[in-house]
Amino acid sequence: MVETLSSLQQHATFDVVVIGAGGAGMSAALFAAIDGARVLLVESTEYVGGTTAYSAGTTWIPASMHGPSVNPDDSSANAEAFLRRAVGERSNEALRRAFLQAGPQAVAHIEANSDVKYRARPFHPDYLSELEGSTLRGRALEPLAFDGRKLGKQFALIRPPIPEFTVLGGMMVDRDDVGHLLNMTKSLKSLRHAVKLLARHACDRMSWPRGTRLVMGNALIGRLLHSLLTREVTVLMNTRLESLHTGASGGVEGMTLCQYGQRRQITVTGGVILASGGFNRHPQRRRTMLPGADPSWCPGAPGHTGSAHDLALAIGARYGEGALSNAFWAPVSVRKRSDGTTAVFPHFLMDRGKPGMLVVNQQGKRFLNENTSYHLFGIAMQEAHRKTPSVPAYLVTDAQGLRKHGLGMVRPGGKGLAPFLADGYLTRADTLDELAAKLGIDASGLADSVARINEYARTGVDEDFQRGTTDYQRANGDPNWQGPNPCLGPIGRAPFYAVRLYPGDIGAATGLVADAKGRVVGRDDQPIGGLYACGNDMQSVMGGVYPGPGITLGPGLTFAYLAGRDAAARAKGARSDAAPAASSGLAGGAAGRDKEKIL
Repeated sequence: MVETLSSLQQHATFDVVVIGAGGAGMSAALFAAIDGARVLLVESTEYVGGTTAYSAGTTWIPASMHGPSVNPDDSSANAEAFLRRAVGERSNEALRRAFLQAGPQAVAHIEANSDVKYRARPFHPDYLSELEGSTLRGRALEPLAFDGRKLGKQFALIRPPIPEFTVLGGMMVDRDDVGHLLNMTKSLKSLRHAVKLLARHACDRMSWPRGTRLVMGNALIGRLLHSLLTREVTVLMNTRLESLHTGASGGVEGMTLCQYGQRRQITVTGGVILASGGFNRHPQRRRTMLPGADPSWCPGAPGHTGSAHDLALAIGARYGEGALSNAFWAPVSVRKRSDGTTAVFPHFLMDRGKPGMLVVNQQGKRFLNENTSYHLFGIAMQEAHRKTPSVPAYLVTDAQGLRKHGLGMVRPGGKGLAPFLADGYLTRADTLDELAAKLGIDASGLADSVARINEYARTGVDEDFQRGTTDYQRANGDPNWQGPNPCLGPIGRAPFYAVRLYPGDIGAATGLVADAKGRVVGRDDQPIGGLYACGNDMQSVMGGVYPGPGITLGPGLTFAYLAGRDAAARAKGARSDAAPAASSGLAGGAAGRDKEKIL
């Protein structure tokens, strides 16, 4: 039920209130509702989904019910050993063990009791595949595609994907679709797949503002929203948490919410679960915890202001320490759209790791392995910049690389370049010297870097940064490349192209310290009664390390399961015999009238 705040009675009572309707928050609300709790889900923006809606929706859960279908030899013990090597003392081992134990339970429970469905990605390596205990498949789950038409007018509540990741005015495509679209002139199977996609999208655009075939993160959010509405969870949009109310024991017993100038005090019997997305857009904490990272480089959704953290810290919560980084990172390119908004494009895997690509600093020199994980890439940019100007860095290719792999927002094929050249997003030159001059970088350094990468392409061995030496790196190369290393190819066919790269924070790694049930703990290491955290509001169990795909959504789902169920159980013992109107929290007929304003 999507309501307005004015439709709730003053001091309306709920068993569980979840702050933040991203993937973790929606999951926590759903788990609590499955256990019979009366749940209120509060979102500060006009959309549900948070940054999850922008993402691939990949969820890292070792030893799930789906894993054996693609990797029967994996186990939770293997994953635990892998995380011990990858993360070590940067996070609490007991919390990691809780994650590994409860993760498969969370997947099984949500699939058995809702419309959320996953499958194992057939081939999706752990990012630190060189470490013992890593796998090439089985731990990365992806949501099944979802038909957004099932939501009716509530489809408009889902945060749309990043436009630059869609085609034809809002048609979502996943990695399988991209392969078929690129091969539709070469394969009958791909042609059939592409025709089916295009026909569906054409029909959608007759009745909907964008495509309703949802994949990746949008599919996960669509399935969560459908499940929440089916269970009649109360949802408030554009609503801000103003204060937390504590009782004599110091535990959280309620809150004040504000929407369009209206305020309501809400009573909570089981718990408040913070899932507001992290601190990334908190102006003060961003300056101190992410120094030098311009907010305009952040590709995340706008709701993660950290304002809920201020309230939690004020009643005794604390931030975790010891993480490799306070945030997770990816190299991004930035472009001003025609409507005045800013497009921030994460370079996850489609270009920088392919043959015929290299990245240089302002001296024209390579300074990292282009095929490393996006998180380590972002960290390496910042570390290098402390010695030599490396922000922005420059992703360089030639005519063949651009045509085959694209370059950031420029799609493969090499056509339609004029707008990107006109606004400066893409730089083109007939020679490397000319390209260096246009970019303002050292020409001799660039020439040397290209000469070295061309030699490495011939031998297959990157003597500078060992590019293409791990299973993960090679998986992100070009499987059809004829050279000795799928990640290394020559650069030499004019014209030459480049885009500027910046380190963009894609999520918080540092968050509120919580225990194995998701309960926020205070400075005395004791739980603060009635206060929970999950998702990026909780200190990462990965300790700021990014060992595999979906290591934010996996723990997000797991601790949503633990927190949601614990808060629901806590409410069962405290539930009073309230009158039906007070229990539902609805103020009579106003609900139906005000609901139309939101929808």
